Order: sequence, then C-alpha cells, then structure tokens
Amino acid sequence: MTETVEFEAKTKALIDDLKSVCANYGLGNDGNEFKIITQVFLYKFLNDKFAHEIKQLDKRLAKADDWADELAKYNDDEYDFLTMQLEESTAKLKPEHTITHLFQKQDQPGFAKLFDDTLVDIATSNSDIFSVKTQGGIKITLFDRLSEYLHEDQDAFFKAIINKLVNFSFEHIFHEKFDFYATIFEYLIKDYNTNSGGKYAEYFTPHAVSRIIARCLVNEKVKNVTCYDPSAGSGTLLMNLAHVIGEDKCTIYTQDISQKSSGLLRLNLILNNLVHSIQNIIKGNTISEPYPRHPKTFDYIVSNPPFKLDFSDYRDDLDSKTNHERFFAGIPKVPKKAKDKMAIYQLFLQHIIHSLGDKGKAAIVVPTGFITAQSGIDKKIRQQMVEQKMLAGVVSMPGNIFANTGTNVSIVFLDKENKKDVVLIDASNLGETVKEGKNQKTVLSKKEEEYIMSTFNNKKAEDDFSVVVSYDDIKAKNYSLSAGQYFEVKIEYVDITQEEFEEKMKGVEENLNGLFEESKSIEVEIMKTIQNLTYD
Repeated sequence: MTETVEFEAKTKALIDDLKSVCANYGLGNDGNEFKIITQVFLYKFLNDKFAHEIKQLDKRLAKADDWADELAKYNDDEYDFLTMQLEESTAKLKPEHTITHLFQKQDQPGFAKLFDDTLVDIATSNSDIFSVKTQGGIKITLFDRLSEYLHEDQDAFFKAIINKLVNFSFEHIFHEKFDFYATIFEYLIKDYNTNSGGKYAEYFTPHAVSRIIARCLVNEKVKNVTCYDPSAGSGTLLMNLAHVIGEDKCTIYTQDISQKSSGLLRLNLILNNLVHSIQNIIKGNTISEPYPRHPKTFDYIVSNPPFKLDFSDYRDDLDSKTNHERFFAGIPKVPKKAKDKMAIYQLFLQHIIHSLGDKGKAAIVVPTGFITAQSGIDKKIRQQMVEQKMLAGVVSMPGNIFANTGTNVSIVFLDKENKKDVVLIDASNLGETVKEGKNQKTVLSKKEEEYIMSTFNNKKAEDDFSVVVSYDDIKAKNYSLSAGQYFEVKIEYVDITQEEFEEKMKGVEENLNGLFEESKSIEVEIMKTIQNLTYD
C-alpha cells in the first residue's frame, strides 16, 4: 500500500513537472497545453510498457544496463521475432523511438523535429490498433507534431521535456489496477476538464456517480458483452463499468462529437488495459449520424449526455421517416429565444432506448426535472419506459454532485428484463459540501455510496429514502419517478389515560384563556392610541 502511494505521488510529480515546463515556455493555460501534456504522458507510458513487456520476453534485455542500447544491437530478424510475441495492447517501438535514444540526441540541432518525427513514426507504425476513427473513416493517430504549438525555443522546450521523462519510470506500476490509474487519469486531466463556455457535457463524470452506476448495473458475473456510451466524454463511466465486468470480458463502443474527448478516452483505454476497444471509438455526431458499423443494439449502455445544447442547425433533418422509430417521443422544437437551451438529452434518452438489446441494461444521467415533468417529450419517454416494462429504478442524487453545474441530477436505470417492482431512491440529502475551485461540490462518503448501491440492488424500502413500487403504482402517479411522491405521511399516536388527557386539555384551555385576555388588553391599548391620535 505504501509503495502504491509512493508511485502515485511520483506520477503526479511527473505531471506537475510537464505542466511546469509548459508554463516556463508560455504555454500555461494555453488551449494547446492539454495536447502536449496528454500526448507526452502517453508517449512515456507506451515507451515504458514496451520496455516492461520485452524484458519479460528476453532475459538479455532484462539484464542489460541500458535495454534500449542493447535492443539497438539486434538485427531485423531478431527484432521482428521479439515484437511478434508482444500482445496487441503494447505499442511496438523501434530502438530509435525510445526515450533513451532521444535523451542521447537532445543537444543536436533540430531536436524538436527529431522529437516530432519520432512520435509521428510511432503513431504511423501502430495506427491499425491505436487510431481513433471519424464518422467518415479518417484515422486520428496517436500523436500530433507538437512543435507546431510553439512559436519559438522549440529545441529547448523538447530538451526540457525529455529530461523530465528520462528520470521517471512506469515499469514498477504496471501491476497496479483500475483504482490507481483512475486516480492518475483524473489528476492528469483535472485542468482540462471542461471545454470553452461549458456548453458541452463535462469530460469527466465523478467517480462516485460512475461507481454507483456500474455496481447497480452489474450485480452478477457476465462475459463477452458489449458496452456503449453515445456521449462518451473521457470514458469514466465506461472505465468503471468495464472494471466491474472485467476488462477482458467486454468490448467497448463509443461515439462523441468532441475530438478532444475522443483523445482523452483513447488515453483512458490504454491506461486501463482496454486497447482492444480503441478501434470502436468514433468521433462523430451520435444524434445526427449514429455510426452505422457499430452493433445495432448493446448489452450495457451508460451515458452522461449534454443536457442543453443548440442543435437547431440540423433539428429539421432529424424529423424524418428513418428517425421516427428512434425518436418515438418527438424532437424538441427550436425556441424563439435561448436556442442553446434545447433539451438534447431527450434525444440521447430515446437513442439509448432504441439501442438497447432485448436483455439490455442502461443507466443515464438526466436533469431531475425529467422524472416529474407532467407533459411533453419527457413524460412520453417515461410512459414508454413504464408501458414497455423496462424500468429498473431511479436514484435522485444530491445537489452539486457535479462541481461545474447547479443542475440537480438523477440516474435513470433501465432493464429490459425487469417486469416487476421498481426502486426509487431519494439520495438528495446525502453527502458533504466541499469547495472545489470557485464552486461548491457535494461529495459522497464510501459508506453513503454503499448505502445507495445496496438499497438499489436489494430493492429495499427505507423510510424517507427509498420506495419499491409497481408499474401500476407509477401509472397512478402520472408516471412520476420521484421517490418523494410515494413516501407515506406518518402520524404518530401516543397512548394516554383519561386522567392524562383531561389534564392536558385543562392546560390547553388555560393557555387559550390567557391568550384571549392578553389579546383583549392589547386591543384596548390600540383603541386608546387611535382615540388620542384623533383628538390631536
């Protein structure tokens, strides 16, 4: 445990060092800083993973003082035989691709170009496994030419970067599991967690929300399942889901309109041993153009979609015969004012229901107003969930569970096989409020997380916290999914004797008489005051 904490501190220190280099060269808080930080971090991770794996395969390299120099002595056949034994999840590097090689070349003119060429060559030679695809089939490879983000001092900048990388090694932490890498990933992207204006969904869903979703969706052993997120962001929901299922027992599919989030998701997949799913990451607009080569339906779907977004430019194109089945409850109209507040989450909800397999399960983060809306598309969607008997439950979360939005959120759970009772939970009073930057954020304790998950999975009714209702009960409440509307009003009864009752009534009567006398006295004083004012 102590060793893990030590490695975590060292890894965070490396990230801080890389950010410090960027700041020293005028890139602090620059829009391109995150590209440099995340890609350099990824290069270091792939370099060290390659070193770790080939040392496991070849004792000669494991015993060498400098494995990269030793590898450079191999002929082409020896190198090919060695790298053929590597798993697909390990990027294949040549000796001249290694950080050790670049470190030795740092003083030669044009070092920035050498650094760029190295990364581009690695990306090209590993493009089949590690590329993200666009809707149109274009491959987005691992690395950009990073020197393009600097106007001057390029050689000095990359010399500073390579000196930070060479003094650290990931080789000792490849035995670490999800919790370690989840913490590191969160730390890595914490300064790049939202896009400009905050109009799109945040890239990182809080781990408390992600853990609750994963544990409530998966409460039995499964294998060979498909997992999908149509608004994936950086993939936190999917990483938690895959961890509960088993990274080797699921295949992940995603789509997201943001190139930035697709890059972060790829990094997350690499860190969490899910490289086999990178080929299924699609950069594109799920609502207007769902990727046709993805499976039509999925076993598990998770999503924290954007709630409000202007999609007026293509809104009318969605209203077509081909989309009538997918958007069964309707398409939001374009408001005369505030087009950026169009309820795009309604489209994601309908798309998810349409994409769910016959035995599929889903969990979607929605604004809490969705669960009680009395009319419109929201109510039609809830009706479909109830009429088709695909609802597992709802958890209404505490306010400010997301630090960058004041919108109250709930998690809607779907289960095509749940034909009986539904559990509704009001967790809005849980959690502790903490300051995060300029915002207030609510943090759940591990005990509170467990309370929510056990209540949901065991379908327990708890006073003022949860109810278990039938589909008919929900229909009778106008399809409301708010637990509070089903809580019973409790009246406490206390047994007392006749003598005690008479004594209490006598006390009440005396109190009332006293109040009446006081009222008369005040009334007389008021009348005297009025008379005096009149005569004056």
